[in-house]
Amino acid sequence: MKKYAPMLIVLAGCLWGTMGLFVRHLNEMGLASMQIVELRSIIAALLLFPITFFKDKKLLKIRIHQLWPLVCSGLFSIVFFNFCYFSTISIMNLSMAAILLYTAPMFVMLLSVVLFQEKLTARKLTALGFAFGGCCLVCGILNSSVSITLPGLLLGLGSGLGYALYSIFSRFSLNQGLHPIAVTDYTFLFAAIGGAALTDFSSIEAIIQQYGVTFIAFAIFYTVVTTVLPYLLYTTGLRYVENGTASVIASIEPVVATILGFLVFAETPTLSTLLGIILVVLALVLLNQTNQE
Repeated sequence: MKKYAPMLIVLAGCLWGTMGLFVRHLNEMGLASMQIVELRSIIAALLLFPITFFKDKKLLKIRIHQLWPLVCSGLFSIVFFNFCYFSTISIMNLSMAAILLYTAPMFVMLLSVVLFQEKLTARKLTALGFAFGGCCLVCGILNSSVSITLPGLLLGLGSGLGYALYSIFSRFSLNQGLHPIAVTDYTFLFAAIGGAALTDFSSIEAIIQQYGVTFIAFAIFYTVVTTVLPYLLYTTGLRYVENGTASVIASIEPVVATILGFLVFAETPTLSTLLGIILVVLALVLLNQTNQE
């Protein structure tokens, strides 16, 4: 499994990259951003726990001391991250919000050096530079007017930190001996509980009444593709790949989103976008060589 771990993380990033397709449609149906986050957390928990119980209920057994990273993962890496990211989008342009979000690998690498004694090598730093530069170009920073405010900057960095914390808290849980399935299950259970305070459920109920089974089926499919599968793949890969490396590998996400935008919505990529894709791919190649050494 160790040999295929980087590929699992790449697949997770690719699935996360499809999120925009689903979110656009859900927005058109009338759902706001935090409602979408809460809905996928609830559905993920409702899907994962019964499946895990019937597959191997022993995986769901946890001890008191194993709870804290799971609670933190749900509250900070899901709820806090999404709240900061969507708040950033509301006060800054989308490209700048995305770039601040992709400071996440930097946070992961720095925190992993301090907390898990991971080595910060020249190759990792080079790959990190390629990935971040590539994400900046893919997000279109050169083609947009950038207006930065202090609240926007802090919220944007908060989204990057929150995004990074899934790798950190999941590492704590994996080091405690929990299975990746259990980590994913409990993360979304606590995310659903924590996100309830920020969610207007009356709107969700109204949309369910309007669209019926069609909406429910679409929401389940969206959750499986963008949440259940990628988080399981990423957490499994994290067992065999260092946090910093995994976070940079997952930077394939905006590349996939850009390619899908071109294929589905005929969004023509610019020269800077294509250069950004090349830089992200170079980062993946560098890290793959590191993993094989």
